Amino acid sequence: MIEAMISGFVQLWAWKPILLMVLAIPIGCFFGAVPGLGGNLGLALCIPFAFGMDPICGFAFLLGMHAVVHTGGAIPGIMFGTPGTGPNAATVIDGFPMAQKGEAGRAIGAALMASGMGGILGAFLLALMIPVVRPVVLAFSPAEFFMMCIFGITLISLISGNSLVKGLIVGLFGLALALVGMDPKTGILRFGFGQTFLWDGVDLVAVVVGIFALSEMIDLAVKGGAIAKTGTDADTSGYGFENVMQGIKDTFRHWWLLIRCSFIGIFIGMVPGLGGDAASWIAYGHAAQTSKNPGQFGKGAVEGVIAPESANNSKEGGSLLPTVAFGVPGSSGMAILLGAFMILGLAPGPKMLVDELDIVWAMVWILVITNIFAVAMMIAVTGPMSKLSFVRGSVIIPFVLILVFLGSYLSIGHWGNLLVTIILGFLGYGMKKYGYPRPPLIIGIVLGHLAEVELHKAYTLWGMGLFMRPLTMVLLVLTILSITIPIIKWYRKDKGVHAA
Repeated sequence: MIEAMISGFVQLWAWKPILLMVLAIPIGCFFGAVPGLGGNLGLALCIPFAFGMDPICGFAFLLGMHAVVHTGGAIPGIMFGTPGTGPNAATVIDGFPMAQKGEAGRAIGAALMASGMGGILGAFLLALMIPVVRPVVLAFSPAEFFMMCIFGITLISLISGNSLVKGLIVGLFGLALALVGMDPKTGILRFGFGQTFLWDGVDLVAVVVGIFALSEMIDLAVKGGAIAKTGTDADTSGYGFENVMQGIKDTFRHWWLLIRCSFIGIFIGMVPGLGGDAASWIAYGHAAQTSKNPGQFGKGAVEGVIAPESANNSKEGGSLLPTVAFGVPGSSGMAILLGAFMILGLAPGPKMLVDELDIVWAMVWILVITNIFAVAMMIAVTGPMSKLSFVRGSVIIPFVLILVFLGSYLSIGHWGNLLVTIILGFLGYGMKKYGYPRPPLIIGIVLGHLAEVELHKAYTLWGMGLFMRPLTMVLLVLTILSITIPIIKWYRKDKGVHAA
C-alpha cells in the first residue's frame, strides 16, 4: 500500500500530468460557474480528448476537471444568487445574503477554502476507506436510502426561520413538485399536462435558478441600487483581498464543522444514488442544528457557506470509492467517468485494487493536488470579482438574466424549462416578499423524489419490515431526535420568555 502510494505520487509529478491538471482546473471551474453546464457535460465533452493518453495523464485531465466543478459553482451563487450546479444551491442561502451585506469577498474566500479543504479531506478519507469499503457500501439497502432521505427532509424545520408553518407549507409544495413525472412503480405520467419535458419530472436547474436567481433579480429591479447595499468590500485596498482572507480564516476557525461536514459528504458520496445535492443539504442542516446561533442561518452566516461547500467537494472522493472498488458509479459524474476507464484500458472492480493500486493512489493524489491548485487560482481573481456586487443593478441584471435563461435551457434543451423558471421566479419573489423561506422547496424536490423511489423498492422487498432493519432503526431514531430536539429548545425558550 505504501509503495503504491509513493509510486502514484511520483508518476503524477511529471511535466505532462501537471500540465494537464493545470489545464483542467479552469475548464472545470468554467463548467461549474455557468448554470446548466455542470461537471457531467464537462466530462462528456472532454472524454474524447483522453483517447491515446496513458491512465495517469487521462485521469489527471478528466478527474482533475471534475473535482473542481463545485468550487467554481459557488462563485455565481454567492455573487448573484445563481448557483452554478445543483449542490451549490445550499451555499446560496447564506452566501448571497453575505454579498448583499457587502461581504462577498469574505463569503467567496470561505467557500473556496472550504471546497479545497473538503476535497483534500475527501481524498484522504478515500485512501483510508479503500481496505474497508466493501462492508460499508453493502450495508446500505433501499430501506436505509429511504430513511436517509426522510432524515434529510426533517431539515426543513431547521431552515424555516421564525415560521415553522410557512417552512412546512413550502416544503410540502416542494414534495408535490417531486411527484411530477413518471410514477417510478407504475410508469403512469403524473401532472405532466401533455408536456414531454415533464416526463422526467421538474428539472432541478430550472427550479433553482428560478426560485433563487430570477427572484433576486426581480427584487433588485424593484428596489434599484446594487446587490450589496452596505459593507467594506468596496472600501478596502487590494480589491477586497483582506475580506477574502477573512473568509479563509473563518474556515479554519470553524475547523471542527469543516471536518464533520467533509465526513458527511464522503459518507453520502459512497452510497450510490444519493448524490451531491443530498450531501450539501444534509451538511447545511447539520450545521444549523449544531450551531450556537441557528437564528443567523439564512441571514448571512459564514457557517452556512462552509458546511455545504466542504460536503459537496468531499463527496467526490466518496463517490469515486464504489466506482473503483466495484465498478458501481457513486454519482452520475462517476457513471460518465466509467467510460473513461474503458477508454484508458482499465477495468474497475476489486481486481483493480490489487493490480492497479498505484493508479488508484494517483487518483487520490489528483483530488488533493487539483483542489490545492484550484483554490490558489481562484483566490487570485476573487478580490476583483467581489467588486461586482457593488455594480448597479441596471448593469448586472441583464448579464445575470442571460446566465439564468441560458442555464435553464441548456439543462435539458427544451423551451418548457424557461417557462418553469419564469413561473418559479415570480413565485420566489412573492415568497421573499411575504416571508416564506425558499430552501425547503429545493429540499422537498431533491429528497422527495429519492424517498419515493427507494420506498417502492424497500416495500417490495420487506413490506413494513423495512423499519425493523438495524441501520434503518438507527436512522429512524436520528430522524425523531432531529425533530424533537428543536421543538424542546423552542419550548424552553418560549417558556423562559413568558417567565421573564
